[in-house]
Amino acid sequence: MADTDLDFTTGESGASATIPMQCSALRKNGYVVLKGRPCKIVEMSTSKTGKHGHAKVNMVGIDIFTNKKYEDMCPSTHNMDVPHIKRNEFQLLNITDGFMSLMGDNGDVREDLRVPDSDLGKEIEQKFAASEDILVSVLSAMGEECAVAIKQMTGGK
Repeated sequence: MADTDLDFTTGESGASATIPMQCSALRKNGYVVLKGRPCKIVEMSTSKTGKHGHAKVNMVGIDIFTNKKYEDMCPSTHNMDVPHIKRNEFQLLNITDGFMSLMGDNGDVREDLRVPDSDLGKEIEQKFAASEDILVSVLSAMGEECAVAIKQMTGGK
């Protein structure tokens, strides 16, 4: 009758990490999935309708997590995937073994995010060492998360 090995402990909705959008509706500074990676569109150009009837859209995108450049071409009438992107801000509490302790607005603490291996990561560690109160902006898309920006906390307490 009932399947006893099903796991209902996670609250995943089963929704897709991306939504389809017609290529001609995409815009510069928007987001798109290129070569399986979530990217921000930095360049776009459309070629004329050719002998076989489709205008082609050439796109250049920068991976939002790794900053790698990706290029792709798609007929303007075809669909491309657009990632669901969520940006959250967390207060930095601590850094332990290269992982940040972050507290969200609801008071939940998470310790599963690594300090980025970039100039931003160095800046986070410097500000933490100087005991500055900072907010870390975390971008999440397609099952990945990464700290992308920081800002000084304003004293509202």
